[in-house]
Amino acid sequence: MIREMDDFARAVEAALFAAEEPLTPAELRPHVGDGGDLPATLAQLAQDYAGRGVNLVERGGRWHFQTAADLAHILRRERDETRKLSRAAMETLAIIAYHEPVSRAEIEAIRGVQVAKGTLDVLMEAGWVRPVGRREVPGRPLIYATSVEFLSHFGLSSRRDLPGLDDLRAAGLLDPIDLALEGLGGQSVVEKDEEEA
Repeated sequence: MIREMDDFARAVEAALFAAEEPLTPAELRPHVGDGGDLPATLAQLAQDYAGRGVNLVERGGRWHFQTAADLAHILRRERDETRKLSRAAMETLAIIAYHEPVSRAEIEAIRGVQVAKGTLDVLMEAGWVRPVGRREVPGRPLIYATSVEFLSHFGLSSRRDLPGLDDLRAAGLLDPIDLALEGLGGQSVVEKDEEEA
């Protein structure tokens, strides 16, 4: 059953529909005024649009309408060329997502190898990573974080929705070496052999 919308809800719906990019509630407020409870209205509109051809979604604190995921293939007129990220780029993206904000040196320390010159450029070109400032240490290196486009592309509301260690293990995505090391409690094989001797 379709419920009757008040003028405030209609204004919120219209402003979001006409917006060229996702809007935060603060950016939306000047368009719709102070005549209603904006968070409650956004939640109600999201609920009203659930299951329809378009959905109202919140990604990284910004609201926008998007085609329902199960119908996206209908509207695709041309096939985008899929560019597969290199293993280095995937590792770098994962490090940034789980440890942000992070500098190039910190990424290299976690990976154990240097970050290739173009790796961060590819991630920034895709719109998934952005510089967010400089670390207050000697040399003031740039620090990087994920973007709203990263959340939107991977269907996440926030970084808290990233899979945890248990999720990765259940999906079989952990390297057998990682699992073996975890079983040793983080000890090296040499340390474990010395304890058993």
